[in-house]
Amino acid sequence: MSFVQARTMPGVLELLPLDQVAFQAMLDAIRRNFERFGFLPIETPVMEYSSVLLTKQGGETERQVYFVQSTGALQAAREGDLPELALRFDLTVPLARYVAEHEHALVFPFRRYQMQRVYRGERAQRGRFREFYQCDIDVIGKDQLSVRHDAELPAVIYSVFRDLDIGAFTIQLNNRKLMRGFLQQLGLADGERQGAVLREVDKLDKRGLDAVRDSLTGVDFALAPAAVAQLLDFVGFRSHSLQHALARLQALGEGNEALQQGRAELTEVLQLIHAFGVPESHYALNLSIARGLDYYTGTVYETTLNEHPQIGSICSGGRYENLASHYTRSRLPGVGISIGATRLYWQLREAGLLKGARSTVQALVAQMDEAELPRYLELATELRGAGINTEAVVEPGKLARQFKYADRAGIRFVLVLGPDEIAKGTVTVKDLRKQDQFEVARADLVATLRVEIEQAAAMRGSDSH
Repeated sequence: MSFVQARTMPGVLELLPLDQVAFQAMLDAIRRNFERFGFLPIETPVMEYSSVLLTKQGGETERQVYFVQSTGALQAAREGDLPELALRFDLTVPLARYVAEHEHALVFPFRRYQMQRVYRGERAQRGRFREFYQCDIDVIGKDQLSVRHDAELPAVIYSVFRDLDIGAFTIQLNNRKLMRGFLQQLGLADGERQGAVLREVDKLDKRGLDAVRDSLTGVDFALAPAAVAQLLDFVGFRSHSLQHALARLQALGEGNEALQQGRAELTEVLQLIHAFGVPESHYALNLSIARGLDYYTGTVYETTLNEHPQIGSICSGGRYENLASHYTRSRLPGVGISIGATRLYWQLREAGLLKGARSTVQALVAQMDEAELPRYLELATELRGAGINTEAVVEPGKLARQFKYADRAGIRFVLVLGPDEIAKGTVTVKDLRKQDQFEVARADLVATLRVEIEQAAAMRGSDSH
């Protein structure tokens, strides 16, 4: 018999159980904080109509989309037509379709979070994924949405990454209206050309000052050196306190309408972030942040780890004027952020920033005598009923092998109920983490284990802060 090689396709993250526990703990922390701020969950199908997915994005995205190749779709492709269905490549387009379709049943402002896998035909390379989790929140308004919501999202970001405990981080903010207004003052009025310049400026922290200057004065942009010097001086600002940021905005003067709007919005957002309880050390005005997509029209965010800038942005997003313009006549402005959880987990693991994961199984009921199996199962059922995750050994085997299994599986407590314990009404508890063993009355077992588990959780919490 010949075997097919067992392998996964490039660009997917398949984890061993304890690594999966760590990844799931990250998702749980993100979900917990999204819900803490009053966001409600939705899910959308992994497949959408191709006409819906490709309405706004065009050719570049089409080259990264995975079409659903059923037998009928393959036949259609041979005839020159796109398959009817495709896998979603982000959660924003499905959200736009969702809001347009359910608009009359939703309550606005609509506050949703969504944590699901998305699919892109990325070129296979280290750290780039074809299947990955995105964790998004958005606030969608009907006709209008106050800029005050733009200040709430950094508070969510702060809460998430404080709980994840992955080191010092900074939420960097800017406003595209402010930047477009400044470009107008430099004589650059064309919208498409402004967008191209903003995309180039957005690469400043990654490519460096000289590379961006050379690009803007080169043949592709052909901007005057004096204008480029003014632009690079403007976008080089990074605030170190709230007052520093507000003073810089005030110093811009009156300017044109776009600049005034951007300055007013940023001023209000920065002040309210402080009111939302985010420490000044965790957010800053960075006038080079633009985000690459022209989709964003106002406030934009990027979050970076202070000691690991090479990781890049770990959470980004911004304000947009009309989420679902291709699907409804209603005007639906919004603001949102996204965490690429799969890539973030991979990056943190590669940088050694993740703590070792522990099994979600807290206790193992060992088997001493096969004839006493009903007694062992009864004990396991009692522990589960008390909220203690418990596995019971159902096949006979040497006790030493059962201890070895528990140790390799990361299970902390092994419970032994032998003839002596049964006669005395006790249980022997082996704590593999402390390499300790004690005997406890059967009636006190649940309370004793709870105390041990809660003490360990409290110690992990104190170690994190």
